[in-house]
Amino acid sequence: MAIKDILLTLTSYPEPTPVTVTEDAVAIASALGAHLAAVACEVHVQIPGHFLSGTIANVPGIIAGEAEKSRINARDMLAAFGAAAEKAGIRYETFLEKCPTFAVPDLLVEYARLRDLTIVPVPEGYDQWYAEAVIFGSGRPTLVLPESPRPRPFELGTVVVAWDFSRAAARAISDSIPLLEKARKVRVVTVTNEKALDTKHSAEELAKNLARHGIDVVLDRIDAKGKAIGEVLEACVVSQHADMLVMGAYGHARWREFILGGATKSLLSKPPLPILFSH
Repeated sequence: MAIKDILLTLTSYPEPTPVTVTEDAVAIASALGAHLAAVACEVHVQIPGHFLSGTIANVPGIIAGEAEKSRINARDMLAAFGAAAEKAGIRYETFLEKCPTFAVPDLLVEYARLRDLTIVPVPEGYDQWYAEAVIFGSGRPTLVLPESPRPRPFELGTVVVAWDFSRAAARAISDSIPLLEKARKVRVVTVTNEKALDTKHSAEELAKNLARHGIDVVLDRIDAKGKAIGEVLEACVVSQHADMLVMGAYGHARWREFILGGATKSLLSKPPLPILFSH
């Protein structure tokens, strides 16, 4: 399926999503000829009652100030997004929502379920709760963009695909085909001696399948040598100067707490590059 309808989630609190994320999202939508929607939320900060017991002066004023900070950030980000989309000549729309902080992940999942792809920034310094919610709750592929500065703008030069013959990996490859078709080079990486693989020949068969989509791939086998798979994949994408990693997301939600697989947890906590996750 072609990717023609993309969602970009913008975070207004505690810090706004950097403009570089918006620029990358616009570049992706432009490359795919896709419509791009951006959603931002004015959050209402809630403080538990036991923190309101007179130890902090003017708590209502502090809460109001934080809400105003979020409101200004959300409106400024959507305005900057609109300007970037206009400049690029892509079709776009914006959504401004209002909700308490705890409700933001569910709101984003609702939007994401109605798009072909959702782009979620992952900030430095605090958790990736929003990204986890979208990856495991939307039923659609999620492209995670690190907010940390990168040496160059987003492009589809070299894409690395993590392949272990699992259901999640197969889903990720299917979801990423429109992006792989645009890439200049695709490398399919199988990490060996890390866990038992169902078959030894699946990478070769996968290469045949992708070739029928006009995608030529290079097959790589990397011995884990006792290292965690997340560490192996990170070293691989760095050595290949990759622009994007495609992988299955492993884990499940339990009472709003996400129990993540090892590679998913390590790469999502601090993504070294844009990563397309499918679950």
